[in-house]
Amino acid sequence: MERWPNGDSMGFLELSAGEICYVHPAQTRPIIGLESYRPFMQQLVGQVHFDRSEFIDPQVVLLGSAAMLGYNFRSSVLDPAGRVTSRTPWNYTGVFVLREAGWKIIHSHWSFIHGKIE
Repeated sequence: MERWPNGDSMGFLELSAGEICYVHPAQTRPIIGLESYRPFMQQLVGQVHFDRSEFIDPQVVLLGSAAMLGYNFRSSVLDPAGRVTSRTPWNYTGVFVLREAGWKIIHSHWSFIHGKIE
């Protein structure tokens, strides 16, 4: 998420397992597998920019060599005076597995809070 506000979507790709299942409100179906996920993320490079990130009430549940992370997220764009000009409220749930290379995302689900952008 540190790279995402500046248009670098590839960090998520680097953290994802080969069997990733990615669900996003802009997609009509889940994206399954790293080879399908790669072109989706590549098309977003340079397209997403925001100034402020808020992670709200993150919760982690450990299940042996797997973990589930859930939180609300707000991305905000600010004007030159520092006032919010737009804000997008998100729900996020991710499932991670521990592999030799470290924690990898196998399921990532994004949705808009109340199905809308503020």
